[in-house]
Amino acid sequence: MSTTVRRILAQKDPAVHSVGPDDSVYTALERMAEHDVGALVVLDGERLVGVVGERDYARKVILEGRASRDTLVRDVMGSPVVTVGVDDTVATCMARMTERRIRHLPVLDEGRLVGVVSIGDLVKAIIAAQAFEIEQLQGYITGTS
Repeated sequence: MSTTVRRILAQKDPAVHSVGPDDSVYTALERMAEHDVGALVVLDGERLVGVVGERDYARKVILEGRASRDTLVRDVMGSPVVTVGVDDTVATCMARMTERRIRHLPVLDEGRLVGVVSIGDLVKAIIAAQAFEIEQLQGYITGTS
């Protein structure tokens, strides 16, 4: 059985941290630091319009000599947004992240934003699944399952 995004979301803090497209990058950085996250979804009202993360800041603000207080999130966010659904598997998420070279995926359920999965969330799920499988195999081999 493959682990789904729904299962990953059930095991983590349900809060989805966001910023608006007209907020400054500095505001986004403050919010990321406040919530100890590496990216935020960008919402225009309730509409998902982008994702902004630490890499965007490093590459599109710092390296371009911009000021974070004067640069708007809309000017550096990743868009269009790559998303996954709650019933997608870890393998599907990993494939999308690898293909697009991204680290965070907003999760939609019937078009509604319900969470975000990070590369760290996926790695934890893979490690847990492997540990369970190893335990089952050891039990089978030793006859203690």
